Amino acid sequence: MEKFRAVLDLHLKHHSALGYGLVTLLTAGGERIFSTVVFQCPCSATWNLPYGLVFLLVPALALFLLGYMLSARTWRLLTGCCAPSAGAGCWSGLRGYLVCAQLSAAAALAPLTWVAVALLGGAFYECAASGSAAFAQRLCRSRHDSCADELPLVPCHQAQASDVQDLLKDLKAQSQVLGWILIAVVIIVLLIFTTVSRCLSPVSFLQLKFWKIYLEQEQQILKSKATEHATELAKENIKCFFEGSCPKEYNTPSIKEWQQISSLYTFNPKDQYYSLLHKYVNRKEKTHSIRSTEGDTVISVLGFVDSSGISSTPGL
Repeated sequence: MEKFRAVLDLHLKHHSALGYGLVTLLTAGGERIFSTVVFQCPCSATWNLPYGLVFLLVPALALFLLGYMLSARTWRLLTGCCAPSAGAGCWSGLRGYLVCAQLSAAAALAPLTWVAVALLGGAFYECAASGSAAFAQRLCRSRHDSCADELPLVPCHQAQASDVQDLLKDLKAQSQVLGWILIAVVIIVLLIFTTVSRCLSPVSFLQLKFWKIYLEQEQQILKSKATEHATELAKENIKCFFEGSCPKEYNTPSIKEWQQISSLYTFNPKDQYYSLLHKYVNRKEKTHSIRSTEGDTVISVLGFVDSSGISSTPGL
């Protein structure tokens, strides 16, 4: 039991890093399976280029869209956005575009991993490049006269001229170099973005730690209380249905109140709140809206506030 508790505590503390690591491993493993089991280069001047690009880019696009779908912030931004009463609140100015940029950056992890691992493997690039007329002109300079015609056969080891077949090594080297360049660029950009966002953070390192602890506790208690309230309400309704009696009055939050705590979090240095729920219960007037006030800004380092939810809380 102690070992299980230690593993659970590790998951709660580092669930974001573990999640990103798991996504990376699954993506890399999926690429290896695709390249060895599914992928078969047609070795045709007509089909090599589109076939290789489809395997290289289409799964990356699918993973990018899947990253949007699996993000809690996406559905916080979109849910109820097209309702007649929503107005332009969902995409209000710069804040909506900043959130979309952050969502895109997070969703790009899996597709970039796919492309990088695919380039390191080389199979997709070799097939695509061997079917490109532009690559054929550059690679076949001062080589056999039939080089351009035999180049599409290189990935299948069917080229008759030995010097043409040796171009497979060049294609693989180009692919792997591009793969390592992509990995280096991604790491550098990620390091710069993380450093800048932390430098611009309005709160300290330890307060960020406290903030995350507060959110974990708030979501655990919110789910527990919501489950308890929903259970009591369901029991009362079923009891009244079978007994034909009138139900007791239960104080359930209204649609407007749920909307207030379901929007995207914005930071305001004048009033320090750790979540929209915290901000809502501390509003000065009962009719006061918390959705947008003067001085509210989207802080990238506080993006984890929107990532939590009743159904997405770790361990629940």
